[in-house]
Amino acid sequence: MKRVLAIILGGGKGSRLYPLTKMRAKPAVPLAGKYRLIDIPISNCINSDISKMYVLTQFNSASLNRHIAQTYNLSGPFGQGFVEVLAAQQTPETPSWFEGTADAVRKYQWLFQEWDVDEYLILSGDQLYRMDYSLFVEQHRNTGADLTVAALPVDPAQAEAFGLMRTDEIGNIKEFREKPTGDSLKAMAVDTSRFGLEANEAKEKPYLASMGIYVFSRSTLFDLLNKFPSYTDFGKEIIPEALGRGDKLKSYVFNDYWEDIGTIGAFFESNLALTQQPTPPFSFYDEKFPIYTRPRYLPPSKIVDTQITDSIVSEGSILKSCSIHHCVLGVRSRIESDVVLNETLVMGSDFYESYEERIALRNGGGIPLGVGQGTTVKRAILDKNARIGDNVTIVNKDNVEEADRADQGFYIRNGIVVIVKNATIPDGTII
Repeated sequence: MKRVLAIILGGGKGSRLYPLTKMRAKPAVPLAGKYRLIDIPISNCINSDISKMYVLTQFNSASLNRHIAQTYNLSGPFGQGFVEVLAAQQTPETPSWFEGTADAVRKYQWLFQEWDVDEYLILSGDQLYRMDYSLFVEQHRNTGADLTVAALPVDPAQAEAFGLMRTDEIGNIKEFREKPTGDSLKAMAVDTSRFGLEANEAKEKPYLASMGIYVFSRSTLFDLLNKFPSYTDFGKEIIPEALGRGDKLKSYVFNDYWEDIGTIGAFFESNLALTQQPTPPFSFYDEKFPIYTRPRYLPPSKIVDTQITDSIVSEGSILKSCSIHHCVLGVRSRIESDVVLNETLVMGSDFYESYEERIALRNGGGIPLGVGQGTTVKRAILDKNARIGDNVTIVNKDNVEEADRADQGFYIRNGIVVIVKNATIPDGTII
């Protein structure tokens, strides 16, 4: 795998994940209490012996830069490993920002071409899954493919949201359509049992969806990018063009847990699913294939007279006489007495406030970090450093699906209340 370069696409503005992307790039959004989305593809690469990685982003990249710099140092005395963020930049040759996945790679191809590698692994920065990319690359090499596309078996309801591929019995891609519907969708069905699915599962999932993960042979990638300079997207333009001109395209079927965390709803449900018993759909408890993140050296959590069921509590938290059910609590979470949290994602804090600081804040009319006494929260996301006052109720009592209340420190997306980073919610507020 030393002759593979990974390119992780950080995405655009992340508007579907807003307001979690208000102050950070999409790959830097916190996940599962202590991780960030970018940790998933980087950890998959490390576990697959791929040590050369670039992360492409163009919005709010400061926290992403900091996280990567503090977490991933792969350049030992005998290695060339690295993880480096490449932000969009305007030059005389490229005066515009990234306009799509292919355009982002094209604008940095001068850098990618400097590396003496055979394949380029294109990844997404906002997906939750565990994959050994070395198997993916080995299949690409063994079949002599110009381009291999990772494929996920999906049912008809899911299929309409993806680019779909129709393959023959040995995985050669014969047709690729972006988000087909109706008869066009039905025409893309294949017998997925030939890729190892059980008969019943194959019947339920007759479509192969593109995961937005690709292995390109070196010459194929740059030839396509340079011959078609107006093509900005891999799925919509580059792949159909490669297919049309006769390049050898193969599918690599991945039949395991995979979630595209592109919306607030998907992000929220993916996090809460981690608390499922006895086995969640995705587990961070895999010693053979660990997910890495920044080591913080925090103290253990302190839990006093608290009821906790089906939840994750990250290190450095303090919980006092409260009730926590089906929640994910991030690092340095502070939950005061008589609080009830239900189906809630608390991202925690970036720093501590001492007892004296909290008293001084209260005496001055301010609100300390964390969730204040007597507060009830249900189906909500509390972003980093949120200050929730005493006796607050956050339950979306009117069942609103979408709302923007930036002046009040919250938004509602997919029916989920999102308290923005660094927001203060006054005592007694009802949402």
